[in-house]
Amino acid sequence: MNWLRRTAERARKVEGRGQWDSKREFILAVAGNVVGLGNVWRFPYLCYKNGGGAFLVPYSLMAIVFGIPLFLLETVIGQYTQEGLVTCWRKMCPLAQGIGYGHLLIKLYDFTFIVIQAWALFYLIFSFSSQLPWASCGNIWNTANCIDHQMWQSRNLTTNWTMLTNASSSATEFWERRVLSISGGIEELGSIRWELALCLLACWVFCYFSIWKGVRSSGKVVYFTATFPYVMLLILLVRGLTLPGAWEGICFYLYPDLDRLAYPKVWMEAGSQVFFSYSLAAGTLIVLGSYNEHTNNCYKDTFWLCLLNSGTSFTAGFVVFSVLGFMSQKQRVPIDMVVESGPGLAFIAYPQATATMPFPQFWTVCFFIMLILLSVDTQFVIVECFIASVCDLFPKLFRTPGRHELFVLVICLFSYLLQLPLVSEGGLYIFQLIDFYGCNRACLDFMALFECLAVGWIFGLNRFYNIIEGMTGQRPSVFFKLCWRYLIPLWSLGSFILYLVDYKQLSTDNSYVYPDWVHTLGWMMVLSSVIMVPLWGIGQIFFGTGPLRQRLSILCQPIEDPAWMKGRFGEVETNVELMSKS
Repeated sequence: MNWLRRTAERARKVEGRGQWDSKREFILAVAGNVVGLGNVWRFPYLCYKNGGGAFLVPYSLMAIVFGIPLFLLETVIGQYTQEGLVTCWRKMCPLAQGIGYGHLLIKLYDFTFIVIQAWALFYLIFSFSSQLPWASCGNIWNTANCIDHQMWQSRNLTTNWTMLTNASSSATEFWERRVLSISGGIEELGSIRWELALCLLACWVFCYFSIWKGVRSSGKVVYFTATFPYVMLLILLVRGLTLPGAWEGICFYLYPDLDRLAYPKVWMEAGSQVFFSYSLAAGTLIVLGSYNEHTNNCYKDTFWLCLLNSGTSFTAGFVVFSVLGFMSQKQRVPIDMVVESGPGLAFIAYPQATATMPFPQFWTVCFFIMLILLSVDTQFVIVECFIASVCDLFPKLFRTPGRHELFVLVICLFSYLLQLPLVSEGGLYIFQLIDFYGCNRACLDFMALFECLAVGWIFGLNRFYNIIEGMTGQRPSVFFKLCWRYLIPLWSLGSFILYLVDYKQLSTDNSYVYPDWVHTLGWMMVLSSVIMVPLWGIGQIFFGTGPLRQRLSILCQPIEDPAWMKGRFGEVETNVELMSKS
């Protein structure tokens, strides 16, 4: 008996991987993961920047052509193989296992996003103060150039704008000088902010207890973490729409500028938003789908989950721009002067706006609870995907009783210690470096390209269609074949080329310029995940035995078909059968 058959038999004997207790857990886990911070602070900003309501045209088209097909592709891979990021490709196409190792590296870079939770938790604690500390300038961290919301409201409309060039808002100074105590650059890490370090520790503790039992614990946590943000979002939406100036902000958000549709960059931005918000090409959906029962109708789930994600993004725009419109009216400035994206929206613009509302503590608490829960789901799913995939690589080592919990503890503790520089005085610069390069659009473009090539051209789309029909009882339309084999690979390649053409180096909002070694390190991070695919394939071919043609044939065929699928699609020789013949 050859080693492949023995490996398959040993894998079948290992127990303890687990499954979702119900379909609801899968839906909530996926919804909690894909509906994250990008829906709140990235999508509304992209709409504003790329043509308002006109941006919905390329966004919707990209969601249909790329988002839904890739979402289905990854979910089916996980549900069919019942394996993690690496071992799923070992079963389907051993030559493509480098995709899984690349995904593991991307997951490690994604670990750093837990620092956003730490920042939000810090703000949440201060939200219970009798007076919000970012609402006034009379604090020890404020400078002489500080302007709070009362100063903005009381100033004369004829104020010379050039006189306000050096002014900074009280919310900005609280963020930069109190929370971060930001240093002069990445070369000056400075000391660790002990308050943020404690918040980061609390976030990792919560993450540990969310996943320490694997899917058995995370499947229960999502009942709260995936649903409660929608309660907060609804509360903030109702409040935002009743604010003075809200409708001006919403009109600014949705007013269409059709001329923007002529710019290729707008279409690339739409595709990138779909990739990030749907968690595509990062392997997350593969692992979450692997906990499903074989007969789960993931085909139908895909459409509803994608619709939920896009609907949440669109609704979040009303929450954000209604408040920004109110803020614009209060400060008597053009609305484009208060629009922020990313951390600037979450930790400067929105807190500054809520500070001017009646009962500001309540609205601030609602906002930061929503922010924390949106990031919590995404974070513990990322960590669970990494841990589950490593456990699938070494099942006898990590899936025995007691060892899995210890392994999760070691990963969480080690990650916390490694991330302490992120809560130092120079931590924001490190975070921006990893965010800009480690979780880069170029990485996702290549991963999507490799996934479609592996499934569409090596594994075989007819075989893949039969698998979907065998699991769900539904056969996808020919449109999906067109997307997987041609449209997505061509778009991914074109998107990467446009990324290089339009490439701009990492920069900050202030005058700080990153040194050259930072950009070199950043591109090493980009290539580290992408290069795993060709390196693994070349290594497998080089170290294999037999003629080159035989080695390629073996590496391009699945190892085995699950027993439950026998007879449900046409007979295709497996890796084991090919090696037996040789």
